[in-house]
Amino acid sequence: MFKSRDRTANHIDTLIGRSASIQGDVEFSGGLHVDGRVAGNVRATPGSAAALSISEHAVIEGSVEAPQVMLDGVVKGDIAAAERVVLGARARVHGNVSYGAIEMALGAEINGRLIPSNPAAGADPGASG
Repeated sequence: MFKSRDRTANHIDTLIGRSASIQGDVEFSGGLHVDGRVAGNVRATPGSAAALSISEHAVIEGSVEAPQVMLDGVVKGDIAAAERVVLGARARVHGNVSYGAIEMALGAEINGRLIPSNPAAGADPGASG
């Protein structure tokens, strides 16, 4: 009945269209959906409730930093998502993925390391490495 306030991922404030190509860094707040190409870093404004969705047609050549990241395209750089990363079947990451929670579909590829951003949250207090 009521929509959750943390559903920023379903709300798009900014769209980078399929035929768009951006050279340089992008900083955003709210929801950003990328269908085109970005040659630069894409990051959410610090402290903002932001979500980034990257379509199967999109390519980002740079690092990505946002609380929530939904990827079905290509990222050639590191991804840092403090809250959640969702990798679709066509997702390709050429870099490390730092995450709060992660969901991966069959077919997603990561050529890098998976790094939990809050390893103590779900860990057994008696287990130390």
